[in-house]
Amino acid sequence: MPDTYSGWVAIIADRLLIVLVIVVVCIAVARVSLDAIRRVLGAMQARAQAEASLDEAAEVVKRFTTIEALAGYVIKSFVLTIGGLLVLEQIGLDVGPAIAGLGVVGIAIGFGAQAIVRDFFSGILILLENQYGQGDVVEIAGVTGTVEELTLRRTVLRDADGVVHHVPNGEIKVASNRTRVWRRINHDVVVAYGTDIEHAIEVFNAVGAALAADPAWAGKILETPVVDRVDQLGERGITLKILGRVRAGEMVAVNGELRKRILAAMAANGIQIPAPIMASGMPVSGQMSAGPTPRSERSDEPPVEAESTEDQAVGGLPPEA
Repeated sequence: MPDTYSGWVAIIADRLLIVLVIVVVCIAVARVSLDAIRRVLGAMQARAQAEASLDEAAEVVKRFTTIEALAGYVIKSFVLTIGGLLVLEQIGLDVGPAIAGLGVVGIAIGFGAQAIVRDFFSGILILLENQYGQGDVVEIAGVTGTVEELTLRRTVLRDADGVVHHVPNGEIKVASNRTRVWRRINHDVVVAYGTDIEHAIEVFNAVGAALAADPAWAGKILETPVVDRVDQLGERGITLKILGRVRAGEMVAVNGELRKRILAAMAANGIQIPAPIMASGMPVSGQMSAGPTPRSERSDEPPVEAESTEDQAVGGLPPEA
């Protein structure tokens, strides 16, 4: 009995030692592989950044960060699977039939889970084509948000309300990247008829130039916003098209600041916005009427004929009360 007990203890000790060696080897292989991938990707990233422009350098960093994260995920999964099978074999389980059975089950699952396979192939193409990466603001599958996680199977977005969306890569037909290097300012300003258009253009161009020269905003603007053209002669007023270029991630902030400065400049230079139009087609007056005047309180004087809608529109001002 003692000899048998000692034999079992020795066998268990040997098996535990082998399992420990397998775990150590798996950890070492994973670390060495990850270090090698980091070095290779680091060299590729340095070369890509050297060839890229200043605006594209940030996109290169995002791309290689995403590739490194996915490569680490694949290597860790592979090493964990191999190490787990070796440990199960040391415990005493025959993993040969299990591997064969998993192969058959894998084929069956492959036929029944074509959507998952499609997700993985789509994820590979997204990565290879550099459609987007972690940190980009994209619109995919009808959802707009910041990419928080990108794997071969899914893309995780967080929208402006903080809601997290999990989008299978196979469901992505069109990917619209809103933070790829630069975006265009495409802003319309409507001024009232009768406005001195040349003066208005000079005012708006001065606003764009001042914004681009401001140290707080100069680094965010790539092309000074200017009035490109008179875009439309509408029912309410004249539309001026303002165009410019900004860094992609600064689009919202620059647009907001530009609108604020345009509004202040219009007030300072007497440039008027057309009055809103009521359903009847008449401009809204500055005072709201409390309702129709009772017949007993009406004056016997004949009513004054109101100006036509066209005459009021040309002046760009609401009718006087």
